[in-house]
Amino acid sequence: MAELTIHGLHKRFGPVEVLRGIDLKVSSGEFAVLVGPSGCGKSTLLRTIAGLEDIDRGTIEIDGREVNDVRPRDRDIAMVFQNYALYPYMNVSDNIAFGLRARRTPEAETQRRVRSAAELLGIGGLLERYPRHLSGGQRQRVAIGRAIVRNPKLFLFDEPLSNLDAQLRDEMRSEIKRLHQDLAATMIYVTHDQIEAMTLADRIVLMNSGQIEQVGAPLDLYDRPATRFVAGFLGSPKINLLQGRLVANGRSLAFEASDGTSLALPAALAAAAHAHVDRSVTLGVRPQHIGEASGIAGRNEVTLRTAIELVQPTGSRTYVTARLADAAVVAETDAHAALKPGATIDLAFDMGHAILIDPESGKVFAHGLAE
Repeated sequence: MAELTIHGLHKRFGPVEVLRGIDLKVSSGEFAVLVGPSGCGKSTLLRTIAGLEDIDRGTIEIDGREVNDVRPRDRDIAMVFQNYALYPYMNVSDNIAFGLRARRTPEAETQRRVRSAAELLGIGGLLERYPRHLSGGQRQRVAIGRAIVRNPKLFLFDEPLSNLDAQLRDEMRSEIKRLHQDLAATMIYVTHDQIEAMTLADRIVLMNSGQIEQVGAPLDLYDRPATRFVAGFLGSPKINLLQGRLVANGRSLAFEASDGTSLALPAALAAAAHAHVDRSVTLGVRPQHIGEASGIAGRNEVTLRTAIELVQPTGSRTYVTARLADAAVVAETDAHAALKPGATIDLAFDMGHAILIDPESGKVFAHGLAE
């Protein structure tokens, strides 16, 4: 296990600055997930940590040792790639053992580590097979096994599940999570999939345009996003974002949409929003905090009647799309709710979980949840 510290990291490809002043600390034994849209710089950041890309400015330290000028093979890291990178002419055992033999590890120790890693990953019975005889999930286990036997200070994963189908991704996600629990190793994992990030991470590092947008535990980012970008990136279906104004409503405050629809703010949200009265704001409410009026109970409810435009059953829940002012609003309802497009529905908004965003800066300035 090792601690990783990055300070002031910049990386440029020609005229394009891909990483712009990255500061990050990953504690020993932590599972950190770098997530963000395509082109945000997450894979480039991982490759600079591995030493596969030179940096233009800043420092990278592994266990307190600066490694800016250290060769990849001497950084004591192991990397698992998206494309497995297995040798087709070697069987599973030899593929896993390849790195150890390259470092002249005694053969008895090599075989012990190979067997141990294979059993841990559930591929103990496949050691004599060749990659062409394996499924995608089995090949990825072999690639992970090759990393495990090295016993490195850092494990780096570069979108390792992207080539797998949905069922295999679910299985491998569980395997990687269990692996981290068993090894207690420091792991840094890159993905564009926010579900992978939420389920795997001790901390999420959400990146945008070469910078870190927010760092924190998955539920911290989900419940208390710092910016509109964070709020919109995490969550499926996406958070509902409504444009309007904050207006005084007697002794309290309310969000008023363009058509005059009013949603009263609970005390905690109103207290943080007083400085924005009579200003344009963006209201954010996640679909699971909007539902049929009979399905949500609480003192922070605000109920509106509207017409259903779209019904999307998923098996466990049904999502309905309705109209509020000039915006489509997605609500989460019971899986077996008898709902049809064109029908009228009373939607209850749980404003205790709402957020308010400054539309100019994109920063969240008020959360309904108590701090």
